[in-house]
Amino acid sequence: MKKTVWIAIAFVVLVVGLVISTTFQGERVRVEVCMAFKGHRDCRTAQAANRQEALRTAVTNACAQLASGVTESGQCENTPPESINWR
Repeated sequence: MKKTVWIAIAFVVLVVGLVISTTFQGERVRVEVCMAFKGHRDCRTAQAANRQEALRTAVTNACAQLASGVTESGQCENTPPESINWR
């Protein structure tokens, strides 16, 4: 076989291995957060290696839908969540 075929096969094996290893990386924490900001409400789900990262990611994702601009995003992210459901 040609050298390029071997490189392509090695690349595919590497990508598949990476996907499998990240999929089965131990316990992950999952949370659903609902945020209310300026009369609007949005709920987002996130998962991460620990509770703090999962909560921060879900809040940031919800505020990305609710806020416009950096200032509003910061205000929204500093607002306490309306609800938090750990899964």
